[in-house]
Amino acid sequence: MTTQSLTAQTLQKTLTLPQIVALYIGAVLGSGILLIPGIAAEMAGPASLLSWITMSLVMIPMAITMGLLSAIYPSAGGVSHFVRLVYGHRFGNLVGWFFLLSVPIGAPILAVTGATYVTTLLGWEHSRVYLMAGLIIAVVVGMSFLGMQVTGRIQTVVVSFILAMLVVAIASAVPHAKIEAFTPFVPHGWLSIFQSASLLFWCFIGWEAVTHLSEEFIDPKKNAMKGVMISSALIALLYVGVAIMTIATSSYGTGIKASLSTMVQLTFGQVGGWVVAITALFICLATANAYVNAAARIAFALAKEKSAPAWMGTLHSRTQAPLGGLLFLSGGFVLTLLLLASGAISLEKLIQIPNATFMATYLGGCLAGIKLLRGNKMGHVSAWISLLVTLCLYPFLGWGGLYPICIFLLVHIFNKKQGKSA
Repeated sequence: MTTQSLTAQTLQKTLTLPQIVALYIGAVLGSGILLIPGIAAEMAGPASLLSWITMSLVMIPMAITMGLLSAIYPSAGGVSHFVRLVYGHRFGNLVGWFFLLSVPIGAPILAVTGATYVTTLLGWEHSRVYLMAGLIIAVVVGMSFLGMQVTGRIQTVVVSFILAMLVVAIASAVPHAKIEAFTPFVPHGWLSIFQSASLLFWCFIGWEAVTHLSEEFIDPKKNAMKGVMISSALIALLYVGVAIMTIATSSYGTGIKASLSTMVQLTFGQVGGWVVAITALFICLATANAYVNAAARIAFALAKEKSAPAWMGTLHSRTQAPLGGLLFLSGGFVLTLLLLASGAISLEKLIQIPNATFMATYLGGCLAGIKLLRGNKMGHVSAWISLLVTLCLYPFLGWGGLYPICIFLLVHIFNKKQGKSA
């Protein structure tokens, strides 16, 4: 494929508003809702509700920033494109690589989380978790090969199922709610509220992923912000609803982490456990789907920018799916699953790595948003708030914060070989 033909390629505009909303919800409403409500309640007691409400409010500026940038500057490059417009190709491409190299690690983590719920109920041995996780990843990659029009429709159906199941879970817990479960309200001190709030941040990351699909939005100026506002409202209601019922039914503590499953089984017993397991599977499938499609498109955009090998910009001749990007990601998925299955690194330690690059991506997007949204008061203020929140949380990444530095060195070496001055 020649450089000229690669540069001239564009992605088809196929994503409608319902599909955009489904992609946003799928990207943000990840596996955190299966685990974090119980962990946060154990950490701060009923006062963790203040953390959920606070983070739901903090989420709004982040969503608005990414939504406005997608509406005004739609591109498969997503956040890297926004950074490129302000700080040039060198930094834009670097941010693109931050996001791209998050997904080969992050998506298998999601798949293992979903697979664990199912294999636990089936009583399978631990090694089969990774086989099922591999199957989940294979399904997501297979869907992506079908093109965004088909994938968007499937995502809409999957997210609709997730929303319905979560509403049922919340409603089924109401008869078991007790007002005395909210006292004492602050059993572990006021500092615990701030500690749980930092934990909850990971439940609200995902807005940056859908920016990479904005080039395929039908009427992005109209639908990007509508999609952001609808999905952020639904996500906040579901998170807070699950958190309230987790506390009201005392479905946490004494080592319980799968609070959602515990809560649902109060009404439905073992059947409820299966409902949650299936929902967990769909949640992880939807989140992985949003991120894999986004990452494949950033690979396409980086190839067009000559910051990645040209083969990574190959599109499927019929569906226009980013074939090269999906092949690159697939290799990373296999390596990550093999690493986890071998026991060389734990899931808890591995998750620090993609967290660092997602944070670095947010920092780049917020810095770009401050300049690009200068003419939009709401967007400008939102970008500043998002930047300050992200900067405050970055030091808590630990050793995982070094991963973006490693990516910087790799990109620098690649560009040197290509004869660039990046």
